[in-house]
Amino acid sequence: MSASPRTRVKFSAVALVGVGILVAVAAWSLPVNLKSVSPALLRAAGEGTPSLGSFGRELVDSEKFGPAALVLVAARAVHDPRAPVLEGLLNDVAIKQPGLMAWGGWDPFLDPLFRLRQTEGHPTSTPVLTFFIPERARETLRKYLANSGSQGVQSLLALREIQNTGRFVPAARPGGQPLDALILLTGLLFQGERLSRPLQLELRGLTDEAEKTKTLGELEPFLLDLLALGRRLDWTQLTELLRRTESTKTVGEYAHLARVAPDQLALIYSAALFSDSPDAADKVAVYLIQYGKAGLEDVRLALGHGKGAVKQLLLRQVPINRIAAPALNRVAALVLPHPQFVLVLKYFGYVLGAFLVLRGLDRTLALPGDYGASSTSLFHVKSGVLAVMLAGLMVIASEPFLLKATPPSEFQLRLRLPVLVATSEVPPPENSQPVSPMDPSTLLSIALFAALQIAMYFICLQKIREVARQEVPPLIKLRLMENEDNLFDGGLYIGIAGTATALVLQVLKVLPGDLLAAYSSNLFGITCVALVKIRHVRPYKRELIMDS
Repeated sequence: MSASPRTRVKFSAVALVGVGILVAVAAWSLPVNLKSVSPALLRAAGEGTPSLGSFGRELVDSEKFGPAALVLVAARAVHDPRAPVLEGLLNDVAIKQPGLMAWGGWDPFLDPLFRLRQTEGHPTSTPVLTFFIPERARETLRKYLANSGSQGVQSLLALREIQNTGRFVPAARPGGQPLDALILLTGLLFQGERLSRPLQLELRGLTDEAEKTKTLGELEPFLLDLLALGRRLDWTQLTELLRRTESTKTVGEYAHLARVAPDQLALIYSAALFSDSPDAADKVAVYLIQYGKAGLEDVRLALGHGKGAVKQLLLRQVPINRIAAPALNRVAALVLPHPQFVLVLKYFGYVLGAFLVLRGLDRTLALPGDYGASSTSLFHVKSGVLAVMLAGLMVIASEPFLLKATPPSEFQLRLRLPVLVATSEVPPPENSQPVSPMDPSTLLSIALFAALQIAMYFICLQKIREVARQEVPPLIKLRLMENEDNLFDGGLYIGIAGTATALVLQVLKVLPGDLLAAYSSNLFGITCVALVKIRHVRPYKRELIMDS
């Protein structure tokens, strides 16, 4: 016995709704976003790549114990299982070669000047300026650099005679020890080629300009930044960082981060060294200054997944979407090579899923004969409009950083007047909040208002079809349609009520002060009434007028 037409229509409607929901859920689970990066994508990018612990072991094998010590702190912070092995290696080095721990490693260029293996009284990593401030050390460095054949080194030594030094005390005067030590440190870095090539060329230009004008000029900010780093990093830590920074601007950014986030210096430093791309250090500084503490937490999460995850985060330069849908590692691995294509596929899946759901719901209300050629064409148009709207809501829900403005970063560069003596620094005030995704209550409010308007839309369709089914003359049907005008305007009433309610709740601090949630109710109401009256009521009234 064959099923009735009405039964077949209902079955096809349920099938369409089910398939639409599956398509939308599958699209939502794809780990790719426009203004953020999914944790699943970072896991896939970091799979099989070196971890912080293994990177620290490479540094120990290269006799770079100072950088390895900072990497060990970062490895503990991200709970790397290889951290205990790295700690054991550093403890062995501290027992066998205690003199090298203060300098962070052995340097054949520096050893004749300071006899690194014989350093006593500094069993752990020691800031490099600690060794350069004493008069005896500076005298040794001056004699050594005076014999240099490098014109850049000679230009740096000539800066000791400059009297117009800005915020520094001139190097030749009493109290000028900090500037004298910084000039000698810069000369030693220059002589030993411990700077990246672009940074070395930029410093050469600044030094020549300072020598001509008899003022430190633009070289002064770099020396201040070198002071901040030299008070926190040992020799090897400093040289490894400067080898990866390509401009004085980047050096200034790391000095600023060291001032405002001293407790997180190990994480910042490890991220700068971890990725082996040429501009990784520059990208780390830009990312952290842009996103502040929340960006630092994102970097921490990427460091925990491995070198590939750090590269992916720095490549995208967007925050991590912590409310993203869970995804299988295999799916994330497939997404990784072509994220733009998969993003387009994801948004198309939203539209297709919403379209299928709406078509299935519409079929449950269909009249016999509703699916002629003209009706079908009209149906596709109106379902497409609603599908695009619903897909837009799904995009907003899955992109928490799309409409929410990024709050000011805690790490934004500010003018600071440094103190050139050993005083404790006052931590910066916490006057701003970290970057956070859109509040869940906002998303729930938008979803609730959208659901109310969709329900109102189908109620209006049901009323139109109820009038159409009645066995009465066209003029009577026309009067009945006019009688339902208030119902057809119901979307506006619901929209205004939703906006007013949301604003009141925001004033009462029940909901966060987000106007997007409030005014979305009005927008949905206007759209719902426009669709009902323009796409359904008006054509049906015209048909009734013509029939009468």
